[in-house]
Amino acid sequence: MQDGAGTQPKPGGQGANEGRIGLLNGFAAYGMWGLVPLFWPLLKPAGSVEILAHRMVWSLVFVGIALLFVRKWGWAKELIRQPKRLGLVAVAAAVITVNWGVYIWSVNSGHVVEASLGYFINPLVSIALGVLLLKERLRPAQWAAVGTGFAAVLVLAIGYGQPPWISLVLAFSFGTYGLVKKKVNLSGLESLTAETAVQFLPALAYLVWLAAQGRSTFGTEGAGHAVLLASTGVVTAIPLVCFGAAAIRVPLSTLGLLQYLAPVFQFVLGIWYFHEAMPPERWAGFALVWLALAVLTWDALRTARINRARLAEAAAEAARQTTTSAHAEEVRPITGA
Repeated sequence: MQDGAGTQPKPGGQGANEGRIGLLNGFAAYGMWGLVPLFWPLLKPAGSVEILAHRMVWSLVFVGIALLFVRKWGWAKELIRQPKRLGLVAVAAAVITVNWGVYIWSVNSGHVVEASLGYFINPLVSIALGVLLLKERLRPAQWAAVGTGFAAVLVLAIGYGQPPWISLVLAFSFGTYGLVKKKVNLSGLESLTAETAVQFLPALAYLVWLAAQGRSTFGTEGAGHAVLLASTGVVTAIPLVCFGAAAIRVPLSTLGLLQYLAPVFQFVLGIWYFHEAMPPERWAGFALVWLALAVLTWDALRTARINRARLAEAAAEAARQTTTSAHAEEVRPITGA
């Protein structure tokens, strides 16, 4: 559901105001992603696949209208001329289709808590993918977090009587999606447009087939139901727009902390609103996941602080060298021919 990189707010009143705007947009994005489990049950009696197909179709309609207003189409011409990037967009569209479909099914089937777990462990999965696919080297604290996360999955597998496959599919599909999006390097709105353009024809074909079979709920369950199905495009795109506004205004470390809002909201909804069971072994598994995330967050903040100190030291040293060089130029004796 996230991409982009944060930047430090500019000093002064304008920078502080930009920072507040970014923070509000970040809360809005992750808050909406966290509360979206309340929306999918409203679309019943439509099945999960029909909801997914409508989400693909209406998302393209919505972002297409948005792009007409901002008039940013140059990226599309450039993308079409690059087959490798187009292939990566197709891969991104495929994995996010899996992610959306499993998530919608899990919410409407009474597995909101397990779905929230998928987004809790997503940072750990992203680290694991970085090691396996990009050959990244981990710091000791990161190894500890990944090991604790693996132990949590084992505990939860015992608690559920099987591996928490919903959580794992959501985490690995979204982790893969993030990895591919880094390679494609498009903004949130542009990326969603490209991906839904890939999804559009298969999704539309499925909806036409469903209607021909007399199994479509669009237009047969009243105008309100049809409007709700069409609004899946808005529900998909609006949080992404807010996230994009946040990503360019707040530091990446802040976004990293905000990302936990969505699964926290989902977890609370699963327990208190949907009344899903949480036996002791599941609490133990979740506690291990939260411990792993606490270690990961502490390490990220500590590393960011050390890097900032090193940059400040390097900048101060460069400034001293510049001052020394300028002073030497001033006192150098003048000679003439």
